[in-house]
Amino acid sequence: MPKSQKTQSTKARVISSRISYRGPVFSVTTDEVEEPGGVRARRDVVRHSGSIVILAVDESASMPAKKKMRPEPRILLERQYRHAAQSMMWELPAGRIDDGETALTAAKRELLEETGYSARRWKRILHFYVSPGFLDETMTIYLAQGLKAGEAHPEEDERIETHFFPLSEAQQMALNNRIRDAKTIAGILWLAQATTKNKNH
Repeated sequence: MPKSQKTQSTKARVISSRISYRGPVFSVTTDEVEEPGGVRARRDVVRHSGSIVILAVDESASMPAKKKMRPEPRILLERQYRHAAQSMMWELPAGRIDDGETALTAAKRELLEETGYSARRWKRILHFYVSPGFLDETMTIYLAQGLKAGEAHPEEDERIETHFFPLSEAQQMALNNRIRDAKTIAGILWLAQATTKNKNH
């Protein structure tokens, strides 16, 4: 490999940076940068502390005794109004990571606040950028199992309806545009793939 390719920076050189907007949830910086390859440009970036998503799964549904197979997992989804999308949407429970919180602590808090459920077992399954063209927010999806019902404590501006959907139904909702939220689609398709893999072993 040529030396120039080995030593070329993989990050932009920030020439200048200023905060264009600061709000309670996110801020916006306007950066003048020189990116790898020599491109010089203005980049407006939405800065966000990061979010967590909870794939809460109930596997306790009973199956007829003659069917020697695992029960179909059920996924806990929320339905609420999203002003940016101008519609009601089905989503996995999710929320922002507050200052001083770990991602797992935030996930446990959000699940309890929004749905009333707590979980005995937690596993990090996905971590990704939401829209890296202009937003630095990352999302971490946790699989939550061993659910226990309790009392929800949503925020004052949240009106949340919750419902368990069989995995097969949730997957169809994701594929036929009834679910249009990216984090929820990612979580559902991950579980569908993982469940199929387990059945084949």
